[in-house]
Amino acid sequence: MTSFLLKIIAIISMFIDHLGNGMFGHTTFLNVVGRIAFPIFAFQLTEGYTYTKNLKKYFLRLFLFAFISQIPFMLFTSMYTDGFTLNVFFTLFFGLFAIFIYDKICSCSFSFSNIKKLNFFVKQFIAIFPAIVIAILAQMLRLDYGFWGIAIVFLFYLFRNDKTLMIFSFIVACILKYSLNIWLYGYHYFYLLLCLGTILPIVFISLYNKKQGKKVKYLLYFFYPVHLFILYLIFV
Repeated sequence: MTSFLLKIIAIISMFIDHLGNGMFGHTTFLNVVGRIAFPIFAFQLTEGYTYTKNLKKYFLRLFLFAFISQIPFMLFTSMYTDGFTLNVFFTLFFGLFAIFIYDKICSCSFSFSNIKKLNFFVKQFIAIFPAIVIAILAQMLRLDYGFWGIAIVFLFYLFRNDKTLMIFSFIVACILKYSLNIWLYGYHYFYLLLCLGTILPIVFISLYNKKQGKKVKYLLYFFYPVHLFILYLIFV
């Protein structure tokens, strides 16, 4: 699968997810389909980070559209939920920052250990720790997908060169996410469906051929706030 095809799958599933929220105002099977979207966006973010020619512009673009999208996001989500949440572009921005900091720390040299293996593990711990802090901050600031969203971005980047570990860590993260929901809110079979829906995109991601396909650089950026506002006008 090309990057273009992955984006189209994610955008369609995201639209179905939001359509379900607008129509029914609560969790339905449409939201199960919608779980496909975010993991693909998270994976595409790590690819964008790897291949971007201008990281500063990438950061700026995410932040700009996060700001632009917040009002349509708040209007739309106010129809079916209470409380304040920051939209998914903020989540992607924080995720990008987490992998950027990780890379910066990994590129530094540490001389406090003469044992090479120990030095590697110490460096990895120091490099991963800021990502954990950023994920906690994302949860506290009520970013869409919160801690889990940042963790998924980070895992996709951390295991980008090992498909087996990437798939395994992603599936484990999904199981932990919905196991926590069951522990907090009690068992419901729908959590199992949501978990399966969230795991499903790893199939598409594993088929990614590292080719761009058609260029649609700003498709997601504009589609996200526009479709939220249109759905709000339809269902308000």
